[in-house]
Amino acid sequence: MPTPPVLTAQDRAAALEKAARIRKERAEIKRQLKCAELSLRQIFDQSASNEAISKMRVLTLLESLPALGKVKARRVLEQVGIAESRRVQGLGANQRAELLKVTVR
Repeated sequence: MPTPPVLTAQDRAAALEKAARIRKERAEIKRQLKCAELSLRQIFDQSASNEAISKMRVLTLLESLPALGKVKARRVLEQVGIAESRRVQGLGANQRAELLKVTVR
């Protein structure tokens, strides 16, 4: 098992602060998706410039949509051919288009 990097107290505090900020931002994004304040298309458009979005799992985003739960979100991923562990930054243009087609009602 590799040894973790040696961090100074300041580096560790900065990393913890960044992690907390990213978690809060992701929670807000999921809330906005659930309340239909943001669409999946807007999320995909913002993903290139937003680290919090780009590193989110696609399954988590789909589960946050109002009409999809855990089971339906997994079915959508299976239907489109995307692994459950795939992150938003790893989606191709065709996969994004297919997800939008399947999820938009």
